[in-house]
Amino acid sequence: MTPSQPAPSHSPAAGLIVRNILTSLDDAKAEDIVTIDLTGKTSLADTMLVASGRSNTHVGAIADRVIKAVKEQGLPAPRVEGEQACDWVLVDAGDVIVHVFRPEVRQFYNLEKMWGGDRPEETRAR
Repeated sequence: MTPSQPAPSHSPAAGLIVRNILTSLDDAKAEDIVTIDLTGKTSLADTMLVASGRSNTHVGAIADRVIKAVKEQGLPAPRVEGEQACDWVLVDAGDVIVHVFRPEVRQFYNLEKMWGGDRPEETRAR
């Protein structure tokens, strides 16, 4: 591993949560699922999952499935934003943040580009 890449610090429990959420996204027929490792980039969470739904109804159903998966894991109820409009629903499960978008909203915000790549201060030689 090169010095510019932070070492993963995910606990086994966090890995299980991510796997369960990924399964719930797949079960709900979420599209274009992307996993972004946030370790060393922010203290907000260790993992960000981004997915798309075909319509507002589909986005809401996907988010409901994710919320259910988090609760079944025995975690406290996640904080949820955006359930009213269902253009973009954010599910904050602590170490894992899930964003579910309609495709055009996802394209506009482009979180994968913002969080997925190395930022300039992370690519400097140490």
